[in-house]
Amino acid sequence: MLSSGQTFVRSPFDSRPRRRAAIAVIVALVLLPIEARAAGWLSDIFKGSSKDGKSNKHHVASRKAASVVKHAAPQKPHHVKLAALGPANLNGLKPAASVCGRSKFRIVLDVGHTAESEGATSARNVPEFAFNLRLAQRIEQKLKADGFAETRLLLTGGKARPSLFKRVAAANDLNADLFLSIHHDSVPNTLLEDWEFEGKKSHFSDRFSGYSVFVSHDNPEFKTSLAFAELLAKEMKAQGLQYAQQYTQAIMGRYQYPLLDKETGVYSHDELVVLRKTGMPAVLLEAGSIINRDEELKMASDEYRDIVSGAVVAAAKEFCHPRESVSGPP
Repeated sequence: MLSSGQTFVRSPFDSRPRRRAAIAVIVALVLLPIEARAAGWLSDIFKGSSKDGKSNKHHVASRKAASVVKHAAPQKPHHVKLAALGPANLNGLKPAASVCGRSKFRIVLDVGHTAESEGATSARNVPEFAFNLRLAQRIEQKLKADGFAETRLLLTGGKARPSLFKRVAAANDLNADLFLSIHHDSVPNTLLEDWEFEGKKSHFSDRFSGYSVFVSHDNPEFKTSLAFAELLAKEMKAQGLQYAQQYTQAIMGRYQYPLLDKETGVYSHDELVVLRKTGMPAVLLEAGSIINRDEELKMASDEYRDIVSGAVVAAAKEFCHPRESVSGPP
């Protein structure tokens, strides 16, 4: 049997017709493994055609091999998104059409809830919307200071559900490269306890604390969303913060969600409109639990907001780093 690198030589004592030799070559090629048959074909593609007529004689076998591979195992084109690869070494890859230069990379910071629909209420009767706004503003300042000049703060008005579609439409109209929704956590009403703060009846739950990060499988850029979510959660953990583990517990009832990264606290939440309907990678951050009395005090401080905003900036820089290393810094 002939290998792909051998040359068939006809013996001077062989009186069989030349076409028998050609048939033998074809049979040998068909019996070779696909990898061996494809080797000559791939080298032809990368080297290009020779200007003289010799190349046609030297690569007949490889072209026939290509034909066999094409019919035996057609392959679909594979598109690689650099951000989805995470912080791997991408120096061997060519830059994508849209690179992650910080000065042009547009991050939309969605302030969770609205002034009319303020979300959860903290243990000391402060609306979640106020926490979200202050933290989002701090994140915006830090991102811009680190070169993410196109960062946009997204404030929407109106009732809860209509406002969700407003923010999705706004993010899509802005052609955002990344959508990050800022929230602060609570617990189901059945888990709340009563107490009185400054003469007013209030509710709390000190049993649960910590941040959490959410993505949706229904987002068209799920893998890239997950890549950023994992970076963000790792940065939060690196700051000494712990993630909220109650979402895996049966006590949460219908508020249980699959834990995608048990080391850092990335969850899947496929019902969130802002994660499902946005046309770009989308992540939701619950920065901590404002229903926990101790954690609420921490999250009301400038120090805590600096810690969280620092984690977001570090994650954004790492998210862009693989593409920056290929295309150069912004």
